[in-house]
Amino acid sequence: MGELAAAATFATVAAAVAVPRLEDRQDSAALWVALVPLLVVLVQAGAYWLLACTWVQKAPMPRGLVGAYRVFRIADSFLLFAGLVGVIVWWPDHLGLALATLGVWVFGAIEYVNYFVVRLSYPVRRWTRMVGQWRIPQIIKDLNSTTQ
Repeated sequence: MGELAAAATFATVAAAVAVPRLEDRQDSAALWVALVPLLVVLVQAGAYWLLACTWVQKAPMPRGLVGAYRVFRIADSFLLFAGLVGVIVWWPDHLGLALATLGVWVFGAIEYVNYFVVRLSYPVRRWTRMVGQWRIPQIIKDLNSTTQ
């Protein structure tokens, strides 16, 4: 539920607080093209974890979900690339907003890496010790353990 709550919070804050304060449509466009990939990855991850409670350590990931998440993995990388291009095209004139927008995109890229490339999230006290172990994310373990 954490990923879904985060996605809802980011979308709500952007729509209700950030965008109304932006004077230029270009700035709004830059913010949204940075934010959309993050929201997509968070919603996919939240859905995965809610569904995974039924199979992790019990059974393989259902075939239909394997196919969907294999597509998500590829599509999300293209979405992130398109988002970066959009951020560059609609680069905000105000440095603070430009850095915030880029930060949002970077956060989306980090979340993608965390779910589809290498596990990056660990408890704070063990993060420095664990992150260097380059563990495989659970989604990838599920995708690799299911043959189609």
